[in-house]
Amino acid sequence: MGKREAERQGELWLATGDLARSPGHPFYERLNGVLAEARFDARTEELCGPYYAEAKGRPSLPPGVYFRMLLIGYFEGLDSERGIAWRCADSLALRAFLGFALDESTPDHSTLCRIRQRLDVEVHETVFQMVLEILAEHGLLRGKTIGIDATTLEANAALRSIVRRDDGTRYDEFLEKLAKESGIETPARSDLAKIDRKRKGKGSNDDWKHPHDPDAQITKMKDGRTHLAHKGEHAVDMDSGAILAVTLHGGAAADAHTLPQTMLSACENMTELGQGTLEEWVADKGYHCNATMELMDRLGTRGYISEPDRGRRRWKDKEAARRGTYANRRRIRGERGRRLLRQRGELVERPFAHCLESGAMRRTWLRGHENILKRYLVHVAGFNLGLVMRTLLGAGTPRGLAALAARLAAHIRGLLAAIDAIVVSNGYFAGILPINPVRDRRAPRACAATPLSTGC
Repeated sequence: MGKREAERQGELWLATGDLARSPGHPFYERLNGVLAEARFDARTEELCGPYYAEAKGRPSLPPGVYFRMLLIGYFEGLDSERGIAWRCADSLALRAFLGFALDESTPDHSTLCRIRQRLDVEVHETVFQMVLEILAEHGLLRGKTIGIDATTLEANAALRSIVRRDDGTRYDEFLEKLAKESGIETPARSDLAKIDRKRKGKGSNDDWKHPHDPDAQITKMKDGRTHLAHKGEHAVDMDSGAILAVTLHGGAAADAHTLPQTMLSACENMTELGQGTLEEWVADKGYHCNATMELMDRLGTRGYISEPDRGRRRWKDKEAARRGTYANRRRIRGERGRRLLRQRGELVERPFAHCLESGAMRRTWLRGHENILKRYLVHVAGFNLGLVMRTLLGAGTPRGLAALAARLAAHIRGLLAAIDAIVVSNGYFAGILPINPVRDRRAPRACAATPLSTGC
């Protein structure tokens, strides 16, 4: 035993051979191999070539490293760029994944922020399509039946900071103005709360906005709370679970209004891959409306959309909507329609849990749809790469691989314990493993030298 030195002077010179080295993480080593087969680094450098600065400035960072760090945000469950930068600087395995030696400094969070601001959304969308190409090469895309659903992302903005859209008045100042107009010269907080409670339409997005994040909208979350939020919408391949398209909207945007953009994005991505046309769409009852039915009828695609109970309908001058609604009703009542609607809850909702809960993107620390979409596209690309890694390693994340190894080790220990029990009870196991009398003194010494055929 020894004592920890109170102060320790650092080495002035350190030999390269004395530096700590990591054997690398098996998950990230295999992921680097997948990206190398797809020429990920060369293609991203060619893609980002027009954004390189002609003059000297901040130390350069290869685009492949930037996108890998955003992928680490999904695989490690890190919600902020500061957390990603700290984790990459701290882990030897992630340094090896990024291609940094121990004597090299990893990128700071400000470098990630600066690069994200300079690269357009189209660049991030192209990287997302590169990952879809990797899935297609591994046979994980079919693109026939697509499920669409949306969820809310909590914005990096507080409700108490909202201001009026017309004159920029703060919420408390607006309430004080209403109180004085009603005859209360010096309103107390209780008076303001009473006026606010009785007022109708107080949370209208047409009247209020956040001064630093105008894209965020006042939204009622799934748990009943009211927050400023954004809405992320996915188009998911129902055969493989891969996410084919991602769009971002205001938190209060109606599903029927955002559906065409997501459908168009999914069609464009599948056309770029040459995977054929999309034939079937599956969605919940929030997407069921006359405009959606007319769109399905006009595109000639089959929709399997849950229909809410609206009672008796009137179809005067709405022939296309009537035709699409009745056709959809026949499909969802059939055997295939019921099966697809059951699978929608599993295959379409599951990516939200992976990307937002375990992937830590439920709350966004960025502001503005453009900034959030850049990060979100690469985050979802990490989920798609996880599908490829699941086919290669049996796990889609490093934590999943560690859990798989732990289960395998527990299974092996169980087998060894069972074998040991058989050896103890029979004296010989298949006639070749004699019992150790020192290890188990309950077994008689005569059985240690007597074969099983004697009946000992």
